[in-house]
Amino acid sequence: MKRQDWTLILCAAAVLAPFFIPATGFFDWFNRATATHPFIMAFFKFAILATLGEMLALRIRKGVYNEPGFGIVPRMMVWGVLGMCITMAMIIFKSGTPAFLETVGGCSRGSLGAVFASPTLSWGKLGIAFAVSVAMNTIFAPVMMTFHKCTDIHIQDTGGTVRGLLRPMKMREIISRKLNWDVQWNIVFKKTIPLFWFPAHTVTFILPANLQVLFAALLGVALGLILALAGGRK
Repeated sequence: MKRQDWTLILCAAAVLAPFFIPATGFFDWFNRATATHPFIMAFFKFAILATLGEMLALRIRKGVYNEPGFGIVPRMMVWGVLGMCITMAMIIFKSGTPAFLETVGGCSRGSLGAVFASPTLSWGKLGIAFAVSVAMNTIFAPVMMTFHKCTDIHIQDTGGTVRGLLRPMKMREIISRKLNWDVQWNIVFKKTIPLFWFPAHTVTFILPANLQVLFAALLGVALGLILALAGGRK
């Protein structure tokens, strides 16, 4: 490993260490802040972790964590906003999917919601968590992933600067000419969503509520890594 790899490992260890040291009280503060300011916390968690995933992908492909035009800060800004959208989607689908299942299944109102909210793990809760994951990743994820790829192209086209990010995106040109739909459909949609995100978010939704957001943020590393590697495939 290179010096830059050891630097990243040491920085990551320094950031994660307070979570595992009860005396610091950092984990309790983290949970309180997440409950009180969920969208602000989501912005920073995804801005840091998902961008880290893209930096790791760049390291794998080109041997560096940053390069001219890569635009770490613009990518963090985009991921922060997407993180807030993901948090919103989790709230909507966690409430809406059990209600939908109750309607189509003829169950009494709130019955499946109670099973899903129970702290006890059961086959019923696992099934509902899987249904929530499938609904969110089928309806919301493709739109979010496509928009993210468009912003990724826009950042590259504008030199990786914050000022460039704020310029109007040429969506028609990006979608019709620059977006690799072969990769987007055959890799991102057909493979990563059913094979990775369906089970990954099933695990997310069966975790205790205070751990769900943290786990989803950690999955942001994998999300950024998968999308960046898919985007770099020839």
